[in-house]
Amino acid sequence: MKRLNQYWRVLATGCCFVLFGLGGLLLSFIIIPILRFFVSNPTEREYKVQKTIQFAFNTFCKLMKFSRVMDYEIIGADILRRDRNCLIVANHPSLIDYVLIASQLPSCDCLVKSAIWSNPFMKQIVKAAGYIPNETPDDLISLCEKRFNAGNVLLIFPEGTRTTPGVESKIQRGAAQIAVRTKRDIRIIHISVSPNFLTKQTKWYQVPSEKPFFQVEVKDKVEIAPFIKQTTSPTIAARRVQQHLADSIFPDNTN
Repeated sequence: MKRLNQYWRVLATGCCFVLFGLGGLLLSFIIIPILRFFVSNPTEREYKVQKTIQFAFNTFCKLMKFSRVMDYEIIGADILRRDRNCLIVANHPSLIDYVLIASQLPSCDCLVKSAIWSNPFMKQIVKAAGYIPNETPDDLISLCEKRFNAGNVLLIFPEGTRTTPGVESKIQRGAAQIAVRTKRDIRIIHISVSPNFLTKQTKWYQVPSEKPFFQVEVKDKVEIAPFIKQTTSPTIAARRVQQHLADSIFPDNTN
């Protein structure tokens, strides 16, 4: 029965990701063009696209749970939904971390790596949602500032890529730099999954023998003002914020 259950989860995982891809096609070629036609205000259109993404992701997560591909728990989702005008940073153990977090946020900006902006399929979605490309460092801070001023939250995975199991995790300085330069606080999220599933080293069909369980925990908010007051150098302040984030997101690491 255990082996049969694993085979079922391989099949169900494949079906879920096929439906995910079809949903992306529907969004790119039908829903977004319709919104462009009926919603003339670009900002209002971006929010509608983001809300559509949240609905699609929430449906996808429930489908994965219903089909027994995985189980998950989101602790503090109500706190997360009340956040405004701040960064949200999280560790990145699996492929669906962004999906799990964004499924709880009707409005959520995201810092998107250049590879996605180069993808002709994904580019349509991230552009329509107003996501920020991580390839224009000269404009990055001003773009983030503009979104924060509108009361938005910005989701960043400071590792830059998925965590490698068994390897000490390190974060890049981007999130800390944005927080210091824009003087915005940071909400920390910690994601754990057991057993490992959809990691950087595994294919989608390499499912574990046991059903994976994801726990998404919304943790404390880091106030940036004290870090800025400690020094006159934004670079030093960002370095200290970076270290604090590393200690908070990866408490088991030795730094």
